[in-house]
Formats: sequence, C-alpha cells, structure tokens
Amino acid sequence: MKILVVGAGATGGYFGALLARAGQDVTFLVRPVRAAAIRARGLRIAGRGEQWLLTPDLVTADELAGPYDLVLLSVKSTGLDRAIEDIAPAVGPDTAVLPLLNGLAHIDALNTRFGEKAVLGGVAKVVTTLDDNGDIQRLAPLAHLAFGEQDGAVSPRVERIRAVLDGAGIDAPVPDRIITAMWHKWVFITTFGAVTSLMRGTVGEVYDAPGGPSLAPAVLDEAAAIAAAAGHPVPESERAATLAVVSVPGSPMVPSLYRDLAGGRATEVEHLFGDLTDRARALGVATPLLDLATLHLRVHERRIAAGA
Repeated sequence: MKILVVGAGATGGYFGALLARAGQDVTFLVRPVRAAAIRARGLRIAGRGEQWLLTPDLVTADELAGPYDLVLLSVKSTGLDRAIEDIAPAVGPDTAVLPLLNGLAHIDALNTRFGEKAVLGGVAKVVTTLDDNGDIQRLAPLAHLAFGEQDGAVSPRVERIRAVLDGAGIDAPVPDRIITAMWHKWVFITTFGAVTSLMRGTVGEVYDAPGGPSLAPAVLDEAAAIAAAAGHPVPESERAATLAVVSVPGSPMVPSLYRDLAGGRATEVEHLFGDLTDRARALGVATPLLDLATLHLRVHERRIAAGA
C-alpha cells in the first residue's frame, strides 16, 4: 500500500514510523524546515525503554505527485486549509483520506474538497510528544487508531487498511459508527482542555484546590449534553473513563492545548471549542463553562495575533 503521511509530528510521525518500520511504502509530506531536520538527524522515536531511528522518504508540497492509496492526515487544525490544498495532487479516484484531527469540522472541509467517498473518519489515541530536538518521545504504550467509513459500512478498503495497521502493531478497531466515536473523543478532549486551560493548572492542581473536584464533572456534563443532542450520547463507561483522566488528585496531566496556551502559542480554539459551542447553540444546549473556556482561549488568540 502506498501511504502518504501528512506531517511528521508527535502523532503522524509516530504512526508513520510504525508503518515504515513494518515495511510499508511510506512517504512523509513535511515543510522544508522539518525535511531538513529529519534529513540531518533522521526520524527518531524514543521512550518506554526503546529507541529507534528511521531514514524515511520525504517530500515537500512542491514535489508531491500522486495518487496514493492512503493519505494519513495529521496536522493541527490551524494548518488544515493549507494541508488540504497541499495533498490535492496525492488524492486520486481510489485514494482514502484518513484524518487524525479532533473535532468534526475537518470532515466537512475534506468532504467539500474531495467528496465524502474519499474521506474516512478517524480517532487517534497515542501518548507522544516532540522534544526540543524534534524527536518523538513515546510516553505510554498506547497506539490506537479507530477508523471507518462515514456511513458505518465495513468496505473492502477499510479491511485492507486495517490489515496494514494491524501488521504495524497499531490497534485499529473499526467501530460501528466512527462519527459517534469522534464525538466521544471530542467530548473528552474539550473537557480535558477546558478544565486545565480555565484554571491554568494540571489536572491534579485543579482537583486538589478547594472546590476543584466539582469542575470536571460539570464541564463533562455540558460537553456530553451537546453530543447527546446531536444523536451521539456518551455511555457511562466513556464518562467514567474521561473522569479517570481529568478528575484525579495529584495528577500532572495536561493536554497539548494547555501546553500551547502556557507556551504562548496558538491553540485550536475554533476547531475544538468554537465549533462545539456553535453546535450547542444550534441544538439549544446551554454551555456556560464551555463558553467561558472558549472566550478565555479567544482572548489568548487575540493577544497572539497582536504580537503580545
């Protein structure tokens, strides 16, 4: 299978590296600066007691030609519009585009550009980060990539892709309703992001403060209410799993959104929070805490835009 991985960051870089190490035909589409760094240093994955180095095939947007069988799209939502135009030469009539972004707005954008037939739904769960050298640090053994056709059909191409992912050591379930799975991940990531960004602290710092234990369940109730109104109710097992991450005494956990906020970088506020609260308004769901988190992050974005 001819695979194009868009981005070589913590998520796409890790999944792409697993596929390349398993012998798949993998090319990474990267920006020129990232290409130069990888060509000089290699693509390095470290952590959990192991370290390995790849010298992957790289291409920049001006060099890209296609088509590919599978496009694994792993970029920040802030780079989505540019990435959609960049990958256009790689998308042919039989190409499957598998995005790994959180939220749902990217599905609408990809459907508009390439047609619904080309686009799969996907939910990635992996605990990795990029260090100061641009190396991928693996912080936990998780490598989970749920995916499927938007209509829930288990098509021949889904079976082929699942076999490829399984062969690379990637846990690749195909849920009955991938869009529902994406909603549930969206509920989790916005709850996690709202709790930590509103309070400017780790999960444990929030929980351990007086009044802190009540915050995460309240935010989760709001996010889950939106999902339920949209036809994707969150089961109790998923709610419990979310609270097991976002409502824990002493936990040092923070999401990448909080790390961007604390580091003075742009966040994915509109893709994750703006879109969610817009849907809440359309569905008649009140979300005062999520509205507050959205406003907080928008103020941060305006400071960034003003160069503050």
